[in-house]
Amino acid sequence: MTIELEAVTKRVGTVVHVKPTSLAFEAGRFNVLLGGTGAGKTSLIRLMSGLDRCASGRVLMDGRDVTDLSPRKRNVSLVHQFFVNYPHMTVFENIASPLEIAGMPRSEIEGRVEEAAELLRLTPLLNRRPQELSGGQQQRTALARAIAKESRAVFLDEPLANLDYKLREELRDQLPEIFAGRGTVVVYATSEPEEALLLGGETALMHDGGVAQFGPTAEIYRAPRNLTAAKVFSNPPINVAEIEKRGATACLGQISWPLDGEAANLADGGYTVAVRPNHILPERSGAATVPLTGTVRVTELTGSESSAHFSLGEVNWVSLARGIHSYEVGETREFFMDPSRCRYFAGDGSLVA
Repeated sequence: MTIELEAVTKRVGTVVHVKPTSLAFEAGRFNVLLGGTGAGKTSLIRLMSGLDRCASGRVLMDGRDVTDLSPRKRNVSLVHQFFVNYPHMTVFENIASPLEIAGMPRSEIEGRVEEAAELLRLTPLLNRRPQELSGGQQQRTALARAIAKESRAVFLDEPLANLDYKLREELRDQLPEIFAGRGTVVVYATSEPEEALLLGGETALMHDGGVAQFGPTAEIYRAPRNLTAAKVFSNPPINVAEIEKRGATACLGQISWPLDGEAANLADGGYTVAVRPNHILPERSGAATVPLTGTVRVTELTGSESSAHFSLGEVNWVSLARGIHSYEVGETREFFMDPSRCRYFAGDGSLVA
């Protein structure tokens, strides 16, 4: 099973929600749409599912043009971040509802519901109603309905956004396994880079209604091919600054560091440097040797990590370090950058080294 998008676009009036986009999603892989609010993730899902019409382009399923077909005729399921369950129905009835509408024999309905319920650990809850369930159990019910339907494609639009951290972690771990081997195309939308990395598979990085890069998730994280992709795939935001290359040296104001490899061979001139916050540390460690003296503006402690937003001249950067580190807002202190982790981009945003 495959879903192919051929230069699809979406407009609402004169506003473009999806720029010409061509992608191919296959069953057997966990496909992720990663981007911030307004990037176009939901709009793209609505085009693929048939909820919205394409302004131009085509949607193909297994090579068949389904651009003008309804969601029901495409045999797809959509799971939202909000728990869409019928309050007057039991868990069993909620899971069975699309099968009942399809006129499936009762014996087959029971078999499918029982299989999906067991997979999602809902068997003891089949006689309860949604108001008697926790948030995680309600979302499991919505997922079970999609699985029991045996849809050709399942679209998960930030399905874990309204769950607490523990439930999100638990369901996130289970999702790739739940859909493995089912022959279903799965597309999962998220705004969190860490979630995309944890889910693995393949990721489309979305920005301003277009796709900045698409490929194996770990690969495009390690090697973003343009500055937009690097920015989308970083949380906290990737640190960016304008530098001047002079010979084999990069100069950022009064700060400089030696260049090697492809970077050393670039023509002299102006470039943009980008380095992720976890490669800027509050102490000299390993390859983190380039000192950056900045003024601390904001600090955050998550329990396992400490971050500090600091001003470096006119540039605001972020350090993210494991463990607990003491920062004072307003203090001037040194941070240390790992130059081997720097990526360099040309004026048009393309990766050059």
